[in-house]
Amino acid sequence: MASVEAAAEHERILREIESTDTNCIGPTLRSVYDGQEHGLFMEKLDVRIRNHDREIEKMCNHHFQGFVDSITELLKVRGEAQKLKVRRDGKDCLISSMEELKRCRIQQRNIATTIDKLTHCLPGKQTHPEPFQMQDSCMYQCRYYPALRTLEQLEQTCLPRAGQYRFCSIMAENIPKLRTQIRDTAMMQLRDFLESIRKHSDKIGETAIKQSRGLTMGREGGRGMSVDKDGEEGEEEERAQDLVDFSPVYRCLHIYTVLGLRDVFENYYRKQRRKQARLVLQPHSNMHETLEGYRRYFNQIVGFFVVEDHILHTTRGLVNRAYVEELWELALSKIVAALRTHSSYCDDPDLILDLKNLIVLFADTLQGYGFPVSQLFDMLLEMREQYGEILLKRWNITFRQVLDQDNYSPIPVSTELEYRQYTSQFPLQDPELEKLPFPKKLPFSEFVPKVYCQIKEFIYASLKYSEDLHLSSTEVDDMIRKSTNLLLTRTLSHCLQYAIKKKNVGLAELVQVIINTTHLEQSCHFLEEFISNITNVPPDTVNATKLYGTSTFKDARHGAEAEIYTSLNTKIDQFLQLADYDWLAAVQGVGTASDYLIDLIAFLKSTFSVFTNLPGKVAQTACMSACKHIATSLMQLLLDPEIRQISMGALHQLNADVKECESFARAGPVAGFQGDTLLLAFSDLRQLLDLFTQWDWSTYLADYGKSTCKYLRVNPHTALALLEKMKEMSRKNNVFAQFRKTDRDRQKLIDTIIKQLRNLIAQHHA
Repeated sequence: MASVEAAAEHERILREIESTDTNCIGPTLRSVYDGQEHGLFMEKLDVRIRNHDREIEKMCNHHFQGFVDSITELLKVRGEAQKLKVRRDGKDCLISSMEELKRCRIQQRNIATTIDKLTHCLPGKQTHPEPFQMQDSCMYQCRYYPALRTLEQLEQTCLPRAGQYRFCSIMAENIPKLRTQIRDTAMMQLRDFLESIRKHSDKIGETAIKQSRGLTMGREGGRGMSVDKDGEEGEEEERAQDLVDFSPVYRCLHIYTVLGLRDVFENYYRKQRRKQARLVLQPHSNMHETLEGYRRYFNQIVGFFVVEDHILHTTRGLVNRAYVEELWELALSKIVAALRTHSSYCDDPDLILDLKNLIVLFADTLQGYGFPVSQLFDMLLEMREQYGEILLKRWNITFRQVLDQDNYSPIPVSTELEYRQYTSQFPLQDPELEKLPFPKKLPFSEFVPKVYCQIKEFIYASLKYSEDLHLSSTEVDDMIRKSTNLLLTRTLSHCLQYAIKKKNVGLAELVQVIINTTHLEQSCHFLEEFISNITNVPPDTVNATKLYGTSTFKDARHGAEAEIYTSLNTKIDQFLQLADYDWLAAVQGVGTASDYLIDLIAFLKSTFSVFTNLPGKVAQTACMSACKHIATSLMQLLLDPEIRQISMGALHQLNADVKECESFARAGPVAGFQGDTLLLAFSDLRQLLDLFTQWDWSTYLADYGKSTCKYLRVNPHTALALLEKMKEMSRKNNVFAQFRKTDRDRQKLIDTIIKQLRNLIAQHHA
């Protein structure tokens, strides 16, 4: 039963295979492989194939002759078909060629029309076939003006004539953008330029100053000489403005002018440069510490104004003269203020001198560019006062060192070479001294040639500042003389006073100071000649300032003389303090001078022997002053209110001391006194003592007030005071005076004389 069903199924599958399209035979074959009778199906398939092969073979055998005949007929037809095909292909080719020709004719016509339109649109097409490419090339090469001209031609001429084409609209829309791009690019390059010159203004200014200095040196060194051409070319190559590429400024100015924005550009440029000016004019806080700080400050300012001057002369109205002058006035006020402030911190004369030279070079450089610099030279004259004060301080220290280190002794010289060495430093003119053999001594001490040389050094230092200030010889001479006068009357005078009045200065040192100042005073006319020689101004010029050296050294000498008198009196007082009078002593025989007075006289003799070298009447004045001081001191001692009683014996002892003084005066301790002039110092004391020791009251009272009075110098008040002290002594020491008639009579006589003196005083001194 199963085999029958399988056979039926296989038969069905075979029919499906035979009748089904090969594309859909897949499911049929799958059913065969899915079945269990696969082998049996394959056998039936082979049987079926063999059956079909036999049928095909039979059919072919039956139709073979007809097939051969058909092939023969087809071969005949092929030749005819080939002929028909060639004929058809030629027609198609002809039609295709005609279509192609038509298209070419249309393209040719369109090209001609396009060329015609473009020829109207772009007249310069043969030169610049691509306008926008040309514009991009110009911008790349920074040729902005040609680019703007191209855009203007397109916008105003070419595009309106081209007509309403899309490319024209696109080009018209891009033209404003391109203009903006050109403007912004030029402005960016201008900003880069401004930043560059701000950073390099130092170098620009340095080059300009070097060039100015070279030209100045050339003028000074080449007067009467020709400068070779190569030298001029070298200077031209190093011009400060050649360090700067100004093309961004010119380009941007041109662009903005073409765009109708010149005012905008001018305002922007001036605003930015004003900002840079404020930065340049602001000095560093430590500028005053070194000269390099000032140099950088000046270089930047010069660099700034060199650029502005070049812009002024190479552009039309970007900056004008009024703008530059206003900017310079602002700068000048700030420069002067800054220099006044920072220079005030300086206490080094060398730095001040270097700064002055730097300012002169700075001013000369800017003056060469046409900027007024008179305020700078006025400020330099103000700085001259500061420079002078600093010099005075330095020389004050120098003079003090010289005076402190001096031994205040005449300079010994052993050889002619030593002598000439000192006379070359100081103008000593002493024929008598030159005749003396070696070794010998110069009359002055070391500080004379040293001070004289230092005065000359000061004059040289003063002259250095006056150089290059564009002053006349007379003005320079006047400045130097005034400075030297300050040195003499203030600095040197104070130093001499310091040396005179300092502690532990002996009489010998004071005597040497007087000798030294005398020689310095005599050298003043040599200083006058020295100044005249270096300034080329004769000393007898009208209104020429005279040196005050003579008065300075006179004042110093007078100060030393006064100090001698004071010192001598002080020493005398020290001896007088040793006086120990017995005011109640009885009258003895011929007395001798007190010991302290003998020592005092010996001291005076020794002292005055040194005074022989003193000039003029200094020694005489000192001797007279000493004698007067002794006489006055003894008189004050006699009239001291603390001494209430004085005996006649005490007066005799004082009389002996005065006689010793008179003997000293009469012996002439110093030369130059005429007759008994020195004795006059003791005349008041002598007449008073004579009046009391000789008890010559009748003569005194009778002749009082007459020019021929023997006791003309005795004041009645003085006599009365001394007489009352004697009365007190007589009253207390004579307890038994009432028992001795002589004592009573003497007491009555004293009372009578006292009464008469009082009447005399009342009559003549009421």
